[in-house]
Amino acid sequence: MAPGQVLVKNEFAGINFIDTYHRKGLYERELPFVGGQEGGGTVAAVSDEAAAQGVKVGDRVAYSVFGSYAEFTAVPAAKLLPVPDGVGMDVATSCVVQGLTAHYLTTSAHADLIKPGEWCLIHGVAGGTCQWAAQMAKIRGYKVIGTAPKGKSDIASGLGCDELLLLDEVPGTSYEDYESMDVTAKVMEITNGQGVKCVIDGIGKSTMDISINSLARRGIFVSFGNASGAVPAFPVLRLIGKSAYVTRPKLLDYIVDREELVWRADEIFGWLKDGKLSVSVDTTFPLDEAAEGHLYLEAGKSKGKVLYKI
Repeated sequence: MAPGQVLVKNEFAGINFIDTYHRKGLYERELPFVGGQEGGGTVAAVSDEAAAQGVKVGDRVAYSVFGSYAEFTAVPAAKLLPVPDGVGMDVATSCVVQGLTAHYLTTSAHADLIKPGEWCLIHGVAGGTCQWAAQMAKIRGYKVIGTAPKGKSDIASGLGCDELLLLDEVPGTSYEDYESMDVTAKVMEITNGQGVKCVIDGIGKSTMDISINSLARRGIFVSFGNASGAVPAFPVLRLIGKSAYVTRPKLLDYIVDREELVWRADEIFGWLKDGKLSVSVDTTFPLDEAAEGHLYLEAGKSKGKVLYKI
């Protein structure tokens, strides 16, 4: 431990698409590195500085720092999220990256360009992060159009979307085939030709055109993931038709200090305890099957959070 850190004995580590980007080099990391950036467990040791902040051995915590694919992880005390009684450690671990990401996407990344009662399009609502995002968007008062593959309709239909567009699947996968339906035409039909004020898009390459074309006047395209491949470069003049906005946010810029981190986490844990959020933990892999966990996620098989059990 460095000064100000604690040692967490991990019970779970979350598997996220960003971990696959680090593994592949899409998001460059200095080699060698320990994978993962999301974990949960109990505090096993504390530095003097952490103890002075009230952190104790045995505290149940979740966190987001690099190196969670391990039995123990050194974590700055300022990054710890106390896990409330009644919230399982698997659910708490699921909250950290996907939950916090969905929170900033639905509360902040859209820069308040969407208001309660207005339409939001969220791609891939049967997947991990966007299961959260669809529910949080409804809590925020937005009307939600969700897309999902037909094979995951059981998950997607339970999220409270106002409209659900179920697409055929790409043969051999459980990914949506965005060429199997004119999604933009459906969006325009649902919104009486106006389009949506916000698109939350973690799919990437396959949905970029749909996302931009589905926007309402002065709407915002929030592109946060690359599940189908990175979004290709496009000329800024594509946005002029509706004076649209685009942003490519990342979580670290929306938890810039402990106050913001705790605010987001407290809202999420509060919604969980109040029954306003439902978290689906799809499956867990032992840490010695690390490769299988990544392959499962990349194949689009997950219907919720995928975890390593440490």
